[in-house]
Amino acid sequence: MQGILYLVATPIGNLDDITLRAVKVLEAVDYIAAEDTRHTLKLLNHLNISKPLISCYKENELIKSDILISKLKEGKNIALVSDAGTPVISDPGEELVHSAIENNIKVVPIPGACALIAALTASGISAKEFCFVGFLPVNKTEKTNKLLSLYDLDKTLIFYEAPHKLLNTLNYIREVFSNRKITLARELTKIHEEFIYGYIDDILKDIENPKGEFVIIVEGNKNSTDEVTEKLINSTLEEHFSFYKNLGYSKKDIIKMIAKDRNVSKNEIYQYFINLK
Repeated sequence: MQGILYLVATPIGNLDDITLRAVKVLEAVDYIAAEDTRHTLKLLNHLNISKPLISCYKENELIKSDILISKLKEGKNIALVSDAGTPVISDPGEELVHSAIENNIKVVPIPGACALIAALTASGISAKEFCFVGFLPVNKTEKTNKLLSLYDLDKTLIFYEAPHKLLNTLNYIREVFSNRKITLARELTKIHEEFIYGYIDDILKDIENPKGEFVIIVEGNKNSTDEVTEKLINSTLEEHFSFYKNLGYSKKDIIKMIAKDRNVSKNEIYQYFINLK
């Protein structure tokens, strides 16, 4: 008989947030697959649990998945945990879950702490519909394209960000989305937990040296793409050009987009800027 793969949510800060069911599963399984064995060992010591640990992080997940699947086929039960929160959600585990399903191995989620849900519930921004994005791409162009793809959504958007990238990311969001209402949730469930409410411009003025892990909750779009395009069409060509340039697009791509927005030929826009020189 094959074993069971348990996806066990662990605390995102406060260790008291571990569920009774999670403790029982961790006590009962044969192995624990952990994103960082050192981090997980601290939690297990706190719970007085001793189990064999298998390292399973993003860079080695494909290799370790084969090993874990073999053990599951042998009838061993395995709990997958990330450093904090729920496995698979912006954390390792997706490849392992796919492999388990393909091999007809039972996958059982053990729910618990989740940073995005905790942040959303206290954000003061609509929780009726939301889109979880997680971490934005590192590449400037990819980041801009990702944000542009989300621009039209009228549902709440949720991002994760590290402290040293927060200001840069907020500036990108401001550039693409304009001055929307947001909530920053910092160090959730920890001693220095904090919620910062307001509009992006105001928050950017107040934050100088962000510390801790952040969840960014962004209000959905209340304007249509047509309204934004209309504003660009009514602006000067220089302003239109600057809008796309600030988003990181190349001159060639900008000329194409301006021509499309204004329903004119690319050559006409190109000649305009050539004649300015």
